[in-house]
Amino acid sequence: MTFSRRHFIKTGLATGIAAPFFHQAFANTSSALFDSGVASGDPTHDAVILWTHTARPVALEWQVAEDLNFTRVVKQGRGNTVDASDCTFKVDVTGLNPGSVYYYRFIAGKEQSEPGRTKTLPQGNLHSLSIAVASCSNYPFGYFNAYHHIAADADIDYVVHLGDYIYEYGQDSWGDKEGQALNRRHLPAHEIVSLADYRMRHRQYKTDNGSRLMHAAHALIPTWDDHESANNPYMDGAQNHQSNEGSWAARRAASIQAYYEWMPLREPLQSADKANLWRHFNFGDLATLTTLETRHTGRSLQIDYAEHLKQLNTEQALRHFIETVLGDPSRTMISVAMEQFLQAQLSASVKQSKWRLIGNQIPIARTHVPKVNDLTLPAELAKNDAVAAHFAYFVALGKLDLPIYLDTWDGYPVAREKFYQLCQSANATDLIVLTGDSHAFWANQLFAGDGDAMGVELGTAGITSPGDFEVLGTKLATELDKRVANHNREIIWTDCQHRGYVKVMLNSDSVKAQFIAVNTISSEHYRANLLREYQITKQGKSLSMSLV
Repeated sequence: MTFSRRHFIKTGLATGIAAPFFHQAFANTSSALFDSGVASGDPTHDAVILWTHTARPVALEWQVAEDLNFTRVVKQGRGNTVDASDCTFKVDVTGLNPGSVYYYRFIAGKEQSEPGRTKTLPQGNLHSLSIAVASCSNYPFGYFNAYHHIAADADIDYVVHLGDYIYEYGQDSWGDKEGQALNRRHLPAHEIVSLADYRMRHRQYKTDNGSRLMHAAHALIPTWDDHESANNPYMDGAQNHQSNEGSWAARRAASIQAYYEWMPLREPLQSADKANLWRHFNFGDLATLTTLETRHTGRSLQIDYAEHLKQLNTEQALRHFIETVLGDPSRTMISVAMEQFLQAQLSASVKQSKWRLIGNQIPIARTHVPKVNDLTLPAELAKNDAVAAHFAYFVALGKLDLPIYLDTWDGYPVAREKFYQLCQSANATDLIVLTGDSHAFWANQLFAGDGDAMGVELGTAGITSPGDFEVLGTKLATELDKRVANHNREIIWTDCQHRGYVKVMLNSDSVKAQFIAVNTISSEHYRANLLREYQITKQGKSLSMSLV
């Protein structure tokens, strides 16, 4: 079936509760004052964050009701939007019932926002849970149709967003060719550096129809990856931050402030550092979710292949690189405070819950490049110097059997083992790791360095960001996907050629993971299809995954 925003609103393609919600919620023209829609997020058992933005500073009212007609209002209050917070508004609504659906809206004089639909976390015995996993929405590359499809699914309880919600690049950079064709070029035109820049970029991303619908339909559990600040950050800098762009600390602080302003995210306690974005969510006795912070609080500087690859021309040099450079035990990924938090939460989860989810920004499975020197680029692509260099890079890595990325956990092997050991100490060797960042789908089985099973990894493709192999052409990209899976013990299946998301459905006996793709992002008229589906079950102290 072909979807479009207009058709969706007129006919209510969603089923169940969502159908009447969308029919009523978007039947009328949206308010010009509430220009970025509404959103909710960071749910607890009795509370949820509600969010909106206004085009100018105003006094407003908010209402939470048990019904869409707002005849049974259970919570309400007043507030103001002010320039100091970029006219964004958040309220932490407490005293709600566990596992309950609520509707909310904002009112300012005669202006009224569209309504939103949200849900608190369940308590006690829970039979089922459905989560959408999303990542990597790059505005100029295309429409956020996968968000739209998530919005239409009434079975989804919550959306876990694993980062790259925005991208920092300017109009002279990645994706602008596509942006020009679709009239979706980045604003401001330059790479974002200041607080005003980050605010403008967030506001632009909230104008996408699919984004607006998703936020109105489901409560969000968000965390950041790298592009919310700058590509490949670590504690003391970032790959995409140069000295002429000012202080990295100031830029990172600006990006974090804008993120908290523009996302339905609970503000930390006054004494807490906003960079410490790790949280834990309990879904009754069925599952827990712990989100990691792998960018700003514990990560050491990434190793850059460009500084080493040409010197890896002997077995001794290669071994030294793997064991001493990559294997430097001083290189960390997450902070000590994060480790302590994770261990405590996992230990409690093992005693209380059936399933353990980890919200992880970057791929954790070992992903080495297979030998590909027997493959050749299509003639028309070989003439493109950038594409030819890209392919030559993969060929070089494949000859040496090296990891495809060093910004992922593969670039921090000692830290990964420490993470696994921490999980083992908590008796949590049945992890379901939810992963973003790579712009590709992944179904992976995880093992510690000693061979002990640690669970599975479900990686989501980008909402719009393209996979790394796509520029090599469909035939070659397909072959590379197959070879990567065949070459690596931990990889069951991967696909880098689709945009979409992962839907994770849990019950007491098993978990199903659906890899859902949209056929286009260059038009708001699209089709969605199920690429693959896996079933995850308990196997001893860990998990097994099989194709459905």
